[in-house]
Amino acid sequence: MNSILPDQPASTPPAPAGATTPVPTPLSAPDVTGDGVTAIEDSVIGTVAALAVREVPGVHSLGSASARAIGVIRESLGSEDSSRGITVVIEDRAVTVDVVLVADYPVPLHALAESVRTSVTQAIEGLVGLSVTAVNVTITDIYADEERDDNGVVTSSSG
Repeated sequence: MNSILPDQPASTPPAPAGATTPVPTPLSAPDVTGDGVTAIEDSVIGTVAALAVREVPGVHSLGSASARAIGVIRESLGSEDSSRGITVVIEDRAVTVDVVLVADYPVPLHALAESVRTSVTQAIEGLVGLSVTAVNVTITDIYADEERDDNGVVTSSSG
């Protein structure tokens, strides 16, 4: 768990006698205001990233085929993993996000990856207040909205 307060800078303890520069507070220390401590779980940051990815046009779903299959089972049992396909690593109040997704056909994949990076970065920096150092995007499949006719021939669906 990371304790953060996005709109408040980290405080620094008083400098030792004779020191000319302040001693920085450890980054793992919780942010404290006059009214209390703000703590944001790592899983919340993953959920913020997942929601940001889902808003990008051309993203069909998050996660690999096996993760999606497990997700279907979880959903049928009433438990949903809202950050499936997202891995978040937080070090020194900076976030690295790995995104695994399935793209819609015929979306240009490099442009999709860049849109995902922008959306995730803006969401985490804006809502959580942490700096995003990297958003790595892995596209594991492409979804083409296709239907098969009675003879098994693939045809594009209309509509």
